[in-house]
Amino acid sequence: MAAKRAQVEVEGHTIDFSNPDKVLFPADGITKADLVEYYRRIAEVMVPHLRGRPLMLQRFPDGIEASGFYQKNASKHFPDWIPQVELPKEGGTVDHVVCNDAATLVYLASQACVTPHAWLSRADLPDHPDRMIFDLDPSDDDFGVVKLAARAVRKRLEDLGLVPFVQTSGSRGLHVFVPLDRSADFDTVRAFSHQVAEEVAAEHPDLLTVEARKAKREGRLYLDIQRNAYAQTTVSPYGIRARAGAPVATPLEWTELADSDLGPQRYTITNIFRRLSRREDPWADIGSHALPLPKL
Repeated sequence: MAAKRAQVEVEGHTIDFSNPDKVLFPADGITKADLVEYYRRIAEVMVPHLRGRPLMLQRFPDGIEASGFYQKNASKHFPDWIPQVELPKEGGTVDHVVCNDAATLVYLASQACVTPHAWLSRADLPDHPDRMIFDLDPSDDDFGVVKLAARAVRKRLEDLGLVPFVQTSGSRGLHVFVPLDRSADFDTVRAFSHQVAEEVAAEHPDLLTVEARKAKREGRLYLDIQRNAYAQTTVSPYGIRARAGAPVATPLEWTELADSDLGPQRYTITNIFRRLSRREDPWADIGSHALPLPKL
């Protein structure tokens, strides 16, 4: 019996895909068709955060409870209207997908790409990031210390004249992003972020650490700056995470950290559009705040 197929029209492209009723999130009954529809609807606010960025695709053809995989090279069967960029890696090159439009985002969802992970730089200047990230990764489920860490990082960055933004990770913590003007390369940004993290951890030595090895964290929250490097990726704003409930990495206003009900998986595929109907994307103008790194 031939597999069931479905079609969706996006920006003049007909996207034909198989197994629309395939359940990708078993605990929630969320199907591939639901995933495609989510990314079709969210594209208006999500694509501006992806445009020009090489992607790594996290795909789950058999659902999130089965083994998924990360894909860097674009598949040969991807249609020729999907933008790609060839970038160097150690020992060769990689043909990355670049998502510049809604049709590309929807097509990737039709390939069971649950989570697009984006570079911190754009394809035209891959060695110079326009985003710096602090990944606030708790050792336990105490979200209060995650909020404390985010506020402490924000204060230090603002003291340095930068403009930080915050989002839920959709997993366990928060991400603090800083828009940059691309004048610094990754080595410079990484060194800068490490020094900021060390300074913040020194202010809260019992709660925060920059120790990468879990055995040495002693229950403290890890201020992770390791993704500030060439070809490293982070979950895209409004990307779904491969967890029960289909939580969404969601940009926030800083004032929302005062909400006692806020958690890293507060927003999901089922309630994110209600949120967006009540408030605009808090990161809509993030690019306008891009600045050069100051000297520490």
